[in-house]
Amino acid sequence: MSLLVWIEQTNNQPIASCWEVLGKGRQLATDLGTTLTALVIGAETTAIVQTAQSYGVDQVLVATDPALAQYRLRAYSTILKQAIEHSGSTVVLTSATTRGRELSAAVAYALRAGLAPDASDLRIDAGRLVAVRAVYSGNILTDVTFNTDIQVASVRPRSFAMPTASAATGTVQALDVTIDEAALGEKVIATQTTDSGEVNLTDAHIIVSGGRGVANDPAKGFALVADLATTLGAAMGASRAAVDAGYIPYKHQVGQTGKTVRADLYIAVGISGAIQHLAGMGGSKLIVAINKDREAPIFGRAHYGIIGDLFEVLPALTAEFKKRLG
Repeated sequence: MSLLVWIEQTNNQPIASCWEVLGKGRQLATDLGTTLTALVIGAETTAIVQTAQSYGVDQVLVATDPALAQYRLRAYSTILKQAIEHSGSTVVLTSATTRGRELSAAVAYALRAGLAPDASDLRIDAGRLVAVRAVYSGNILTDVTFNTDIQVASVRPRSFAMPTASAATGTVQALDVTIDEAALGEKVIATQTTDSGEVNLTDAHIIVSGGRGVANDPAKGFALVADLATTLGAAMGASRAAVDAGYIPYKHQVGQTGKTVRADLYIAVGISGAIQHLAGMGGSKLIVAINKDREAPIFGRAHYGIIGDLFEVLPALTAEFKKRLG
């Protein structure tokens, strides 16, 4: 019996949200009274294995092969199933990245295991995993329980805090991997990034988000939000209401049906504070709300609130920040 976490990597660099899942995995494994296993797959694995050891794992399973340099579902799912069998894992976790969601679903199907995708929280109840996820377009949070021996979940990035690294622990064991290129049926010819140079919303330390409060003049309102974000070196976010209204693309949406964030500073502009939005940004360290409605629910979560018209408040804030930040 063990709890296993897949550590995803791209271009030999780990995906940061996997460490968040590994940190939570350490807590869950302790609650279960079992061991924590990390699985690292790739062409270069040494540095990632060493980092995994610093986050309190009991064991690191490693699959290293030049053919594993690029993620391919058939190869990676075969190795994950092998790792689950080798470690006797009954709880399997991935980060809910595009790859993590695909891999967890494929392996859960192959093993006839229960799957909870896009979980925002995890806990142990009576020796079983319970996953919390959003339903009904993010308006309700529900507990997902499992009736299978193997329990699989993918976890939304930024749902948990980054763990604190300590002295390396745990053994390292290489899996016996044989890659048959002819049997894989897929080959990565090239990769291309869509990075636009914007600050990544999920990893941003400062986020300025706009909501339906910009409705009087959406173009001007989000231009003001963008100006403040640029001044602060921040990412620009948005509420679901603003995205649904067509004011800003979906990639900026924060909330249970968008991205979960844990910013050091989160500035909510013209956002009322719907439950699904609060669930997506509530883990931020410092929350500042700007809204002309003093009864808006966002003020119940904010550390500081400014009651006023965003079209007047934002230009003044931006000007002051520009003056102070030079």
